Amino acid sequence: MGQEMKNPSWRLSFPHVLVATISSFLFGYHIGVVNEPLESISSDLGFNGNTLAEGLVVSTCLGGAFVGCLLSGWIADGVGRRRAFQLCALPMVIGASLSAATKTLQGMLLGRFLVGTGLGVGPPVAGLYVAEVSPAFVRGTYGSFIQIATCLGLMAALLIGIPVREIPGWWRVCFGVSTIPAALLALAMIFCAESPHWLYKKGRIAEAEAEFEKLLGGSHVKSAMAELSKSGRGGEEIDTVKLSELLYGRHFRVVFIGSTLFALQQLSGINAVFYFSSTVFKSAGVPSNLANTFVGIANLSGSLIAMALMDRLGRKILLLWSFFGMAVAMVLQVFGASSYVSESGALFLSVGGMLLFVLNFATGAGPVPGLLIPEIVPNRIRAKAMAVCMSVHWVINFFVGLLFLRLLEQFGPQLLYSMFATFCLMAVAFVKRNVVETKGKSLQEIEIALLPQE
Repeated sequence: MGQEMKNPSWRLSFPHVLVATISSFLFGYHIGVVNEPLESISSDLGFNGNTLAEGLVVSTCLGGAFVGCLLSGWIADGVGRRRAFQLCALPMVIGASLSAATKTLQGMLLGRFLVGTGLGVGPPVAGLYVAEVSPAFVRGTYGSFIQIATCLGLMAALLIGIPVREIPGWWRVCFGVSTIPAALLALAMIFCAESPHWLYKKGRIAEAEAEFEKLLGGSHVKSAMAELSKSGRGGEEIDTVKLSELLYGRHFRVVFIGSTLFALQQLSGINAVFYFSSTVFKSAGVPSNLANTFVGIANLSGSLIAMALMDRLGRKILLLWSFFGMAVAMVLQVFGASSYVSESGALFLSVGGMLLFVLNFATGAGPVPGLLIPEIVPNRIRAKAMAVCMSVHWVINFFVGLLFLRLLEQFGPQLLYSMFATFCLMAVAFVKRNVVETKGKSLQEIEIALLPQE
């Protein structure tokens, strides 16, 4: 890119990015919201002691998310990024209201499924939108806002869940209160800019220029449009993206890199750690509220480190060190679970290893894939490729949640944690070989560098 005299002001795009991250806050909130209240939900709705029903309350949300995620690319390309956010807020408001008011397990499951569909659409569209509206020099920092908002959502869910044991029916408030940020997202998006990349792809050139002016300032519109025109004519290739093109065509490589990154992110064991951290802490004699607070602080601290370093060190370095640190943390937990270590040593290793794992995850493996994928995928297929890659994330997330406890019983913690550590080391090797650095480059520069010429 012919380097500008100076970068555009980050202040112009900042409010738009902030609104988009409300969807990530909701994502974190709904992932964490059933952790504390699950017992009182099951006794109020009459399925106490039924572990299958309890599992369904958690996993129907993931099932809904998979469906929403698969559709997200077609929604974001069909109606635009802004309307996609508004559409993802709708089932979140309806589903959360239904879960809050229901008297039956069926009502709860339907509510959770609807919320899930919204959750499936939100994160891929947030990743797309942030990559497309951010100036190149702060794109990494803005990308880490997604992870920070997710952390804050998780922490909010845990905080709101605290009175659940004391106040009967409090779990209804936990669900009901989430309708407020969802409604706020839908309303605030009315005032946000549409993605100029999407408008350009649709052939709406004048509107794309107007949105660039909103996001970058008048003096940068010409150069931004010149960059966009490098990636092909606007309005030419509408809706010609077939699934086959993503799975075995000239775009296969970037989709493969994206899907593998999300798969390795989940296979590292992060969600097993999130879902079952309280069990580990309980065996160490730490009360669950305190345990959740520690995990939340480690997660948030890592995300803030990522925000500070993403545009300085770059995505690849953060990914490499993050996965390597996670492997080391898992090895500590393996030692913590062995019979050779004294009881106090085991406690220190398993709790310390878990917190170190979460901290390392949040510095790279957590925030980077969701930002890197919209950066490396060409504009024409960006939304649909993001949908395919994120769907891999949901499928593996679902199976890890489903099988973790059973595998723990069968193999024991040492073997299971060793498997997670191995996946982390495989991720280091994969990133070293396949991931390109995207720091500070425009999306068009990355596209031209990566795409094989026809």
